[in-house]
Amino acid sequence: MNDNQEAMSMKIGVVGAGSWGTALANLLATKGNQIDWWVFEEDLCQQIKETRENIVFLPGVALSENLRPTNDLKTAVADKDLVLIVVPSHVMREVTQQMRPYIGLQTILVSASKGIENDTQLTMSGVINEALGGIGENRFAVLSGPSFAREVAMGLPTAVTVASKDMRCAEKVQHVFATPTFRVYTNEDVVGVELGGSVKNVIAIAAGMIDGLQLGLNTRAALITRGMTEMRRLGLAMGAQPRTFTGLAGVGDLVLTCTGDLSRNHTVGKKMGQGMKLEEVLADMRMVAEGVKTARSLYSLSQRLGVEMPIAHAIYHILHEGLDPKDAVHLLMTRDLKHELDDE
Repeated sequence: MNDNQEAMSMKIGVVGAGSWGTALANLLATKGNQIDWWVFEEDLCQQIKETRENIVFLPGVALSENLRPTNDLKTAVADKDLVLIVVPSHVMREVTQQMRPYIGLQTILVSASKGIENDTQLTMSGVINEALGGIGENRFAVLSGPSFAREVAMGLPTAVTVASKDMRCAEKVQHVFATPTFRVYTNEDVVGVELGGSVKNVIAIAAGMIDGLQLGLNTRAALITRGMTEMRRLGLAMGAQPRTFTGLAGVGDLVLTCTGDLSRNHTVGKKMGQGMKLEEVLADMRMVAEGVKTARSLYSLSQRLGVEMPIAHAIYHILHEGLDPKDAVHLLMTRDLKHELDDE
């Protein structure tokens, strides 16, 4: 049996029914897999069963009959060859702890969630590892890259990265997800891929603020570039490979999230740049903008590691301490003048 045949015969569960979880679950189902899919909200689960559409998080997308929505977490994850986890970062620990009794010793776990836990400053792989009492490197991977859920669901060409410290595991997951419109590359740098997917959300809030303040394209380009520098600095301090940040999970996802109209984080920043308060913005949103919580994590993590991240720090102060975005721009632009490139 080759890798493609093996991928088609796997028992797969998906945990999470936000826009990204819905898009990925549907992608796997349209490949012919029978997918047990955990939907947290009982009313949403019933609605999906009746209409074959997630009208809350991904309206207008017809869902495959191979998707089997359930409110029972055990049904979704027990006796599976592969479980895809796509829940907001702030509930990752709670959900995976609930999964623990049902996860098989050979089950491959794939995280497609992006964020850093506030209290521990752990990436999602660290949270999952603690919650499940340890995971072998040969059965854990992360999936990330420039991929708006709606465009993936529409079948528009998309390229992502799947990272695992075990290349055999990465290649197996690669074949599970790959389609003619969803190209999957492999990578061994789990921490780099996770950091790229987390830091970019905070920088995207900053980019949105730039657009909301109507500060122009020069400013946004500079912000994205310097945001990449901050991402790379943190990655190097945490043992990531520098080349990862020039790839899909780094610059690819950063550019998309900082410039795309479908970016929730960019939307939060833009509305705040236009004068709305954070509480008002979030009250209008059903979906999670991960950068809001990750800004707090990045602030604590970078301070602990002694990593200079002025843009990320400015966003933290704006979101959580009331700094005016205009004042933040002035502070960033009038910092001490420096050489552009870091030593490493």
